[in-house]
Amino acid sequence: MPQTFSFTVDGPYNKEHNEMFRDARRLKLSALLFGLIFFGLAIGVVLLSNQAAWSFYAAIAFAVIGLISLILIPVLDKQVGTAQDLYDRYELVPAVIAQVNPRDMVILALVNTSVNPAAKPVWALAARTVTRLEGHNRTVGERVPAVAVSGRRSVRDQDHWDEISPMPIAWGTPDPDVVRDAIEAIDTKRWRRLQQHIGKVDDVLATPFNLLEL
Repeated sequence: MPQTFSFTVDGPYNKEHNEMFRDARRLKLSALLFGLIFFGLAIGVVLLSNQAAWSFYAAIAFAVIGLISLILIPVLDKQVGTAQDLYDRYELVPAVIAQVNPRDMVILALVNTSVNPAAKPVWALAARTVTRLEGHNRTVGERVPAVAVSGRRSVRDQDHWDEISPMPIAWGTPDPDVVRDAIEAIDTKRWRRLQQHIGKVDDVLATPFNLLEL
């Protein structure tokens, strides 16, 4: 069964450091702006065409697109959930810094792609590019315990995840003791196996969803 790790997420700290939630906020802002632009187009096409008959059909089409964009905002909130929900729900996995660049880093995690927790594990490497990891050294091989947040599945294979993103424990708390406890909670064999594949980070990044089955 998947191993979870229980700790209390520091809300303000998570909001500042958790890049997964930062990306979600950007998506919501983009949806809002996109919706407002299309509502503006709906109004503009009617006014600029002197209320020609065809303009009303175009305005309706623009307004529908704008409405769909606005509907996406609460949908995104529901899909993402709270940070506490994600940390409590998803499996604790080993991850390491596999690549250090001038402005960012790539973390590499050993994850199980099987959707059914009781099914035979199908191990894979999942990568994520991050900009900040407070409490961790910017060195290749640095252990970064994370939870494996699953994403999408393909129609042809509903039994395995096509996308899994590691979300570091350090994004949810500034407490080094919590991070250390998470590291110690992960089986040594999994850390060792991940370390053996750290050189495959470029191969992982070359896949469509940064996920490479072993």
